[in-house]
Amino acid sequence: MDSFFLFSALCLVAVMIITLYRTVVGPTVLDRLLGVNAIGSKTVVLLVLLGFSFQRVDMFVDIALAYGMLNFIAVIAASRYFQKRKGLHDESQGS
Repeated sequence: MDSFFLFSALCLVAVMIITLYRTVVGPTVLDRLLGVNAIGSKTVVLLVLLGFSFQRVDMFVDIALAYGMLNFIAVIAASRYFQKRKGLHDESQGS
């Protein structure tokens, strides 16, 4: 069963690397924000898989929930910042 969790975690990390490419290279701010949010969501699942792997699910679920909440708040705050201060819509329409 541990090999299943390890294989799932490795597949998840591979998907996170692909998403990291979009986050770094993304042509618009929206692409980068969505990339960061996707990486954060996958990190929550990865933390739960690590919890199953180490047989400490209760501790890792708490950490995953806190991380997921912080990720959500950070993406919302960054979205509001770019919408109000940087003109998020102007950049996406200009290119």
